[in-house]
Amino acid sequence: MTRLKILFDDEDSKAGSDRLGPVSCIDLENVERLNEKAFPNGDVYVGDFKEIIPHGKGKYTWSDGTVYEGDWEAGKMMGKGMLLWPSGSKYSGDISGGYLHGSGAFTATDGSIYEGQWRMNIRHGFGRKKYSNSDIYEGEWKEGVHEGKGVYFWNNGNKYTGNWKRGKMHGRGVMDWVNGDQYNGCWLNGFRHGSGIYQYGDGGYYFGTWTRGLKDGKGVFYPAGSKRPSLKKCCMSLGHDNGRKSVSSECSSLHLEDRMVKKPSVKRSLSERLSGSGGLKSSGRISRKSGENSGFSDSGREFVCSSGTFSLDSDAGQSEVQENTAVVYEREFMQGVMIKERIRDYTDLPKKAEKQTKSIAQGTEKSSCVNIFKGQSSYHLMLNLQLGIRYTVGKITPVPKRDVRAADFGDRARITMFFPRMGSQFTPPHKSIDFYWKDYCPMVFRHLRELFKLDAAEYMMSICGDDGLTEISSPGKSGSLFYLSHDDKFVIKTLKKSELKVLLKMLPKYHNHVKEHENTLITKIFGVHRITLPSRRKVRFVVMGNMFCTELRIHRRYDLKGSTHGRFTDKDKIHENTTLKDLDLSYEFLMDKSLRKFLFHQITVDSAFLKSQQIIDYSLLLGLHFRAPEQLDGLVEPPNMTFNTENTLAGQGVTPDGEVLFPSKGLVLLAHEPSFVNTEPGPHIRGSALRAFSLGDREVDVLVPGTGRLRVQLGVNMPAQATRKLSRDESDSAEVELFEVYDVVLYMGIIDILQEYNAKKKAEHACKSVKFDPTSISVVEPELYAKRFTDFLRQKVFPEQP
Repeated sequence: MTRLKILFDDEDSKAGSDRLGPVSCIDLENVERLNEKAFPNGDVYVGDFKEIIPHGKGKYTWSDGTVYEGDWEAGKMMGKGMLLWPSGSKYSGDISGGYLHGSGAFTATDGSIYEGQWRMNIRHGFGRKKYSNSDIYEGEWKEGVHEGKGVYFWNNGNKYTGNWKRGKMHGRGVMDWVNGDQYNGCWLNGFRHGSGIYQYGDGGYYFGTWTRGLKDGKGVFYPAGSKRPSLKKCCMSLGHDNGRKSVSSECSSLHLEDRMVKKPSVKRSLSERLSGSGGLKSSGRISRKSGENSGFSDSGREFVCSSGTFSLDSDAGQSEVQENTAVVYEREFMQGVMIKERIRDYTDLPKKAEKQTKSIAQGTEKSSCVNIFKGQSSYHLMLNLQLGIRYTVGKITPVPKRDVRAADFGDRARITMFFPRMGSQFTPPHKSIDFYWKDYCPMVFRHLRELFKLDAAEYMMSICGDDGLTEISSPGKSGSLFYLSHDDKFVIKTLKKSELKVLLKMLPKYHNHVKEHENTLITKIFGVHRITLPSRRKVRFVVMGNMFCTELRIHRRYDLKGSTHGRFTDKDKIHENTTLKDLDLSYEFLMDKSLRKFLFHQITVDSAFLKSQQIIDYSLLLGLHFRAPEQLDGLVEPPNMTFNTENTLAGQGVTPDGEVLFPSKGLVLLAHEPSFVNTEPGPHIRGSALRAFSLGDREVDVLVPGTGRLRVQLGVNMPAQATRKLSRDESDSAEVELFEVYDVVLYMGIIDILQEYNAKKKAEHACKSVKFDPTSISVVEPELYAKRFTDFLRQKVFPEQP
């Protein structure tokens, strides 16, 4: 008996899916060599045969009315053909092995039409889809959704051109509204998020940053009629976006200079423009029932809804024509609420940007490591690092799981490999330079990644994926080179040889500490590596979790050691993403009683561990996400009093420039419910959910208005109230003490744990003690350092509530 199998989608069993369903079979037992054959089940085939199976041209009609007419090969639909479903759906194009595979056009019952590439019944590659509501998407697809570069045209005239990910606007892109407004910048999951430029239809510009669609952070507004701003100077004045690439580099990659000048739209379609360069290449298993409702995700409809976000939130009214065209406005926003505004003369901005650029450049010149590896060398290091980590993790992951042994920490516990540019028996060819790779204690770090519940595949995708790594500026004096993974989960930092020795020396104790204390605040370390370049120069790297990996914007960041000598930042060098120091901190943070107790228990345990390893110079890296206050000035009488709502602009509902205010609600603690929050572990997540005294000692989540519900863990998503006592000059009142109060979400961890109190540090302590108060300097013996560190945090940063 010979049997011919043809696969089809069962759309009733998998509604909305592009994937294959059950198998339908054609029994060709006793098939005669005829041009037409009727089967007992009602199916009919008319066409060519080879021996007893369809081969060549033929038409097959199923008993339910589904029809395929086209090429056959060895009993399978193979080549070009057309499928018609009883529902009215139609496909015409390439078919391979019974699948829609190659180039083809699909018309669904709702009238939507897709023309483009397919892979195994799923839209994949370049294609154009016209939706039933007349929206159009032209661009790249992946696994049935928009991913890559593409253009989306809404039926109301709005248009987005740029990058997509998992069906949403993600990356760099340009949104053009039919009213003439335009946003050119960064996107995240369908929202404006990051640095960008908003151009108003009347000619005004706003250079700034956004978080989930709302202005958030500092920016500069140029009214209509003012001199067209220099993009480079304005971008430099904005500084860096969350420590990533500078805004200027992002802007240049978007070709902003070209886009600032409105050009008439070109009606020739994207598909037409690409057809000359090869068009859609070949080849296509199918569902005879997929015609009922195309079965393919109509992601365009999602954007019809989200486009309302953009068209309605077009910042209309911000760019009214000003009489004095030399005036510009420096503004600061929190979640769409303007909290500060400063009027400046246009000519002052280039001077300010130039001054900031010089200070940054001077700081960079002091960084020997950055000077050595800048430019092309830094790029090669990034590629080498990705290649090495991919090789190491791929090699160590298949090894059967076992407990860590003493030998796993020894000198021989290393993987060494040579990566020639042309490739070898064990390594792939690559576009970088030849290099030697060394991976330290691979079994230990594999076990650490398992303790942190980090999946090996996700780890490799984050660091070694196609999106690459982003080089970021060094926040400290070490001169280290820093890379950030594309998803913000991991920070990679260069190490000095002395730091590497300290890390390897303390690794057994570090491993035991994080194994015993799941809530440890100490930096999570995922791997230590070394690259040897052809010049014999050795570069050492450590991979760590990014403590600021969050969808919330980090408005302020502090590096707190508890010392006072020199622990302040020059005001001329402060920009939005500067990491401030102890004396720069003017806030106190009031926390839930239980949350504070958990925090200081762990700080005490971690400090005792570092003291036992003779480590000093560590600090608490603290990130603050401010929630916009209900009152723009945020002033209240002494803590525990009610808000002063008199004479506030928020009471009028608008800012001075006419922007509508979003009423802000405070953070809310709720009983922890895993089904409501994302409980997947990440590189910055530590342990289980914390318990709050205010909720009867139950595990809690924090509800952040405008964002969602977040799991509260030690050092992650921790709610608090930030208070700052105003001076008389700020409060304009000598009778009542006023405080600036904000709801904040805190992110924190202990960093810089590789400085040992050795002979060199002892000598430094002796020298500085002669000139300065010995208790104020950073370099002190480990026991005193640990005590001063915890006391400072307990008394000055997180004081106990009265």
